[in-house]
Amino acid sequence: MEKGLNILKWAEEDRPREKLLLKGKAALSDAELIAILIGSGSRELSAVDLSKKILSNSNNDLNTLAKQSVSELQQFKGVGEAKAISIMSALELGRRRKVFQSAKKLKISNSKDAYELMKPELTDQPVEQFWVIMLKRNNEVIQKRVISLGGVSGTVADPKVIFKKALEDLASGIILVHNHPSGNLKPSQADIKLTEKLKNAGELLEIPVLDHIIFTDDGYYSFADESLI
Repeated sequence: MEKGLNILKWAEEDRPREKLLLKGKAALSDAELIAILIGSGSRELSAVDLSKKILSNSNNDLNTLAKQSVSELQQFKGVGEAKAISIMSALELGRRRKVFQSAKKLKISNSKDAYELMKPELTDQPVEQFWVIMLKRNNEVIQKRVISLGGVSGTVADPKVIFKKALEDLASGIILVHNHPSGNLKPSQADIKLTEKLKNAGELLEIPVLDHIIFTDDGYYSFADESLI
């Protein structure tokens, strides 16, 4: 394998750290930003070349890269545990930043609002999770509550737990949200039956289920939009 050019021999404006100082962070490519995180490459590849290889393995998609585990990142020669943790930590900080951005929108007017509100929690998640958005009478968000964490193919949502939390929050309405890590937007028969069960329970308790969102990284399915609730 041809050896990559040592980063110290590059022109100053082409070294990631120096380039950031000279031109600003926006001037750096994703690979250059990751190169700053890992600091050095391997004997065969510079930090930037190694970063390009890591990104290429994730189809140059940061969302896909964010799903990689420490052990998966360590499969790349030149990436040890510390470097893998640095990459994961930076991507997690980016995800958490979205939490603060989404918190500015505290009122749900439609299914897209609910989907956007849940992006910080459910984007890049490798297993199914079930959440409930608690709402005031005017559809202002009280808070988001995680109900259960499951496996790749499913999770359990206990109606008693859901409405216990809704009563504790004095919610006037709720929106159900669960993700499909597979990316499949079609609701399963289990999803449809659970939604009907929770809808009926909500009517009895005067805490209406306003929608059920199936979340994927690339889009969502709304039971309300499809007139299934």
